[in-house]
Amino acid sequence: MEISVTLLICVILPVFFIFLIRTSRFRRFRLPPGTYGLPFIGETLQLISAYKTENPEPFIDERVNRYGPIFTTHVFGEPTVFSADSETNRFILLNEGKLFDCSYPGSISNLLGKQSLLLMKGALHKRMHSLTMSFGNSSIIRDHLLVDIDRLIRLNLDSWSDRIFLMEEAKKMTFEVTMKQLMSIDPGEWTESLRKEYGHVIEGFFTLPLPLFSTTYRRAIKARTKVAEALSLMVRDRRRERESGDEKKKDMLGAMLASGDNFSDELIIDFLLALLVGGFETTSTIMTLAVKFLTETPLALAQLKEEHDQIRAKKSDPDAAVEWCDYKSMEFTQCVVNETLRVANIIGGIFRRTRTDINIKGYTIPKGWKVFASFRAVHLDPNNYKDSRTFNPWRWQNTAEAPSPGNTYTPFGGGPRLCPGYELARVVLSVFLHRLVTRFSWVPAEEDKLVFFPTTRTKKRYPIIVQRRKT
Repeated sequence: MEISVTLLICVILPVFFIFLIRTSRFRRFRLPPGTYGLPFIGETLQLISAYKTENPEPFIDERVNRYGPIFTTHVFGEPTVFSADSETNRFILLNEGKLFDCSYPGSISNLLGKQSLLLMKGALHKRMHSLTMSFGNSSIIRDHLLVDIDRLIRLNLDSWSDRIFLMEEAKKMTFEVTMKQLMSIDPGEWTESLRKEYGHVIEGFFTLPLPLFSTTYRRAIKARTKVAEALSLMVRDRRRERESGDEKKKDMLGAMLASGDNFSDELIIDFLLALLVGGFETTSTIMTLAVKFLTETPLALAQLKEEHDQIRAKKSDPDAAVEWCDYKSMEFTQCVVNETLRVANIIGGIFRRTRTDINIKGYTIPKGWKVFASFRAVHLDPNNYKDSRTFNPWRWQNTAEAPSPGNTYTPFGGGPRLCPGYELARVVLSVFLHRLVTRFSWVPAEEDKLVFFPTTRTKKRYPIIVQRRKT
């Protein structure tokens, strides 16, 4: 009994003194209001559980109502300042690498890898971001990727039965498109096996990074190892092809191998792994929610169908490929895309770490603290958008209501870390909607309350009953 008490004291006292030291150090700062929650755990469990509810932003909503748009909490083992303020978010984005450094919870950084684009800094990040942008810009999509995007989407739609799980089908499509863009690989058993492992990796993002206590995180780590091994074999094969003079593929992997930077296999693998996550999970979620919102807004769906039927009517072949001029003529479609991105939020927010003490909005954020800029909270703020939580694509036809870019509308982030695949995501969603509404009609198969931001933990797959339209 005495030994147990002694051990308890040895554990508690150091923690207590560390807490006192931290408290005394931060007393001189005017920190944003808030609460740290439970010892060690903080409010991490509340944050994770919030994303399983039907409320689009319950964690931030509750604290904004109590403390205001900038508040302090403690998540993923660290004190963190959350911002639901558009001006503060813009300040954070524009001062990347100056006042703030990219920093994500261990569960995400461990699974993506130290050499992923999300975690790169300085000159290396600038180089790799530029390389990624060059393979997702308008000219590349128009001249090379559009034909594959349309082909792969049609191939998937051809396999649909009367009842499908839309989320799963969307993930399959986006994964295949991303694999083609990055490594010129067409769908097959290898890609399907890799996609299933990716599902396990993504499940681990919003868990505590403790393999001993979390079976989800432990499974994610194992899946990450399998994915890395598969990509490693691919990289080695492509290196051999290039050395023998057989390398002719014009894709992201080919560009990395052809550059004079001598990228290591580890860097290439982490880089590709993270890009596959970005192209696979986020875009498929947006595709699913676009269909959900349109289903619940019949007038918008009818106007969308009319626009795409007109595009089809101009073609002699009903199966003719979608061309760049078709994409550019989809005016109402872009309103639907904009509104889906606003309500659903392809990037919910970003984590950063302060490089120095920062004074903003009358508060001081200490050096070394984490901050989270919530884009979702800004998009859903009624002060920024009328009826902000209502899907209303027509708001984008009203120039008076349309927001200024980079201020209250940041679905792809901004600053030096603007999502390099933003244009590709818009094209994929537009082509998918075109093929969907011109070939099918559908109704929800059952009551399935799909949340605004469904994660893999929600198990919401959005089943629909589809019927092919007569041409």
